[in-house]
Amino acid sequence: MSLPAVFDATADAYDDDPHHRRIAELLVSGLQPAPTPDLVVDVATGTGFAALAASEVLTPRRVVAVDISPRMIEAAAANPGAEAIEWRVGPAVPLDLPDGAADVVVCASALHLLGAGAPPEWRRVLRPGGQVAFSIPVAADFSPSPAFAALLPADLPVPADEEGAARIATAAGFGSVRVTTTAPPRRSFLVFARVPA
Repeated sequence: MSLPAVFDATADAYDDDPHHRRIAELLVSGLQPAPTPDLVVDVATGTGFAALAASEVLTPRRVVAVDISPRMIEAAAANPGAEAIEWRVGPAVPLDLPDGAADVVVCASALHLLGAGAPPEWRRVLRPGGQVAFSIPVAADFSPSPAFAALLPADLPVPADEEGAARIATAAGFGSVRVTTTAPPRRSFLVFARVPA
C-alpha cells in the first residue's frame, strides 16, 4: 500500500486523534509574521488543521493547502471556514508554486513522511524573510509498525534531540532557527525558522 492510500483509508478517523490538531495549533501560534501575510502554504495538510488555524490566527490574504490524499482534502474542505482556503490534491515535492511566492510555510506532523527534499522546497517557495514552521517526532517516542515504517523515506532520519531537529532547517538554508519540544507522552519537535533576508 502507498502512503496516499494509507491516508485515504484513515481520513474519516484522522480527526479522532487530538495530537494532530494540537501540533498544528502550536505551530501556527508560534509564528511571528509581520505584517499580514499575502500567502500561507500548508504542506501535507491532512484534514486541514494548520490551514484553518493559519486562516483564523494570521488572517492572510490567501491560504493554499496541499495534500497527496484526495480523501484528506475532501475531509478538510468539509470543515467550517474551509471556503476561505484553496485546497489542492498534489505532491509536497515539488509544490506547484513559483519561487518566492509565500510568506509562511507550515508542515504539521508530516515531514517524516516527506523526506529530505521537503525543506529545500519550502525555502524555494518562501520569499526572503519568510517563515517556516514544521514538526517532526522525537525519535524515542516514534514507533511505527514495520509495514508503515517501510513506506517512510530513508533520507530523513527522525531526530533524537533539538539540535538534530534544528539541523534539518539549517541544512536547507534557513536561519534564525528556534526549536521547542512538546510534552510527553507523544513528543514532537516544533521548529521555527526564516529565510535569510
